[in-house]
Formats: sequence, structure tokens, C-alpha cells
Amino acid sequence: MGQKDITEKLLEDYNDVFADIINGLIFKGEQRILPESLENAKVHSQYKAEDGKVHELERDVIKYWKEKKVELAICGIENQSNVKKYIPFRIIGYDGAAYRSQLLENRKEILPVMTIVLYFGTDHHWYGKKNIKGLMKIPEGLEEYINDYEMKVFEIAWLTEEEISRFHSDFKVVANFFVQKRKHKDYIPDDPTEIRHIDEVLKLLRVMTGDERYQAIFQKERGVHSMCDVAERLEKMGMEKGIEKG
Repeated sequence: MGQKDITEKLLEDYNDVFADIINGLIFKGEQRILPESLENAKVHSQYKAEDGKVHELERDVIKYWKEKKVELAICGIENQSNVKKYIPFRIIGYDGAAYRSQLLENRKEILPVMTIVLYFGTDHHWYGKKNIKGLMKIPEGLEEYINDYEMKVFEIAWLTEEEISRFHSDFKVVANFFVQKRKHKDYIPDDPTEIRHIDEVLKLLRVMTGDERYQAIFQKERGVHSMCDVAERLEKMGMEKGIEKG
């Protein structure tokens, strides 16, 4: 798993952020999933390949959605900072492993598995195929016998103001940052919203932007409560750098 995935995972693994993402993107802002109704599931799964070797799959974040003692579904989130051609096959592998794990547990009822992909790219839309049939050359006559599988991709940097307003956790700050970054390459964060998980948000920004100043802010985060504070630190760093050069 790459550094970007690890950083994003740290923020999304918080139940309040995870629930907020699903509610905002899937349920259009309706508070269907409560943070306390989520329970961590295993991100690792194993399978035996044709070569006889056991391989391991590792998801970004996956959780059980429950209401009281009743399990409703298994929800997963995968992160992408760039377009990868064969990602739909990876998603079907994750979901298939989740179903197989339930079968091995001898469950009386199989829970539905849902996986969404969050795309954080700012230079262009997701241009890759989202379904597996679109990535294969199917011989004539087999088309109707090949099952298709389509993944759901949400382009965070292209969310509208209305869509961003549906979020209530730190993900609202993150989504707004990427939207503004797409519109203005030199965007300096100025969101006054108070951040709850400041460590994870700053680490996410450092990795996704490649700007090491966010790492410096993270290491000296005392007094940082919002992106306005971050902007103030960035400005101060710029002044200090200018003085140093002078």
C-alpha cells in the first residue's frame, strides 16, 4: 500500500468521517449511518492463486454497518489519486473476498457488500473504464454470458457547493480543499471550519499536494484549529523563507 493510501486511510478510519462520507455521497446528506453503528472489519483477506501460492489483499477502509444488533451491510472505501486502468478488477476482487469470507463463517444470511472509490485527482476527470466489460475483448457470442461489474467513482475535486454542504465532518474541509485546488493551482486554504482530526488532515494535505510545509505545520500543530490557521502558518513560512534568502 502506498504512502497516499495510508495517509487517507488514517482520516477515513474514524467512524465520524466514514459515516459522513457515505451519508454525504450515497444518501445525499441524509443521516442514515451513525458513527456508533459502524464496526471495523478486517482489511486483509487471502486467496489461493493458480500457482498454489497464498496471496493477500489489503483494502483501504472497510466497516460493518449495524443497527442495534442487526448487521445491515459491509461498506468499503478505496482511495485513488490518479486513474488506474484495471482498478475495476481490483474492486471486484475486494468484494468477492468479502463475500467468500462470509461463506467461510457459515453465516445464516449474507450481507451485501458495497465499495466506493474516492478519486482525489485535480488535473482531469476520471477517464478510465468503470466496468470490467469495458476492459475486455469479448468473443462474439459470449457477450450475454459474461457478467459485468461496475465500480462507483466519486470525483471529490468536482463536487458542487451543494454536495459539499452535505458533509459535517473533517471530510467537508478536505473536499473543499480539493475543489479549490482544482480551480486555483496556487490555492492557499482559507476554510474557517474547525478541524477535529487536525493531524490526519494535515498529513493528508502534505502527501496529496507534495507540499512539505504541511508536514512542518503538522509537527508544530499547537494553535492550529482550522485551515485559516494553516494559511497563517503558510504565510509566515513564506515570509521567513524570503528573509532567509535575502
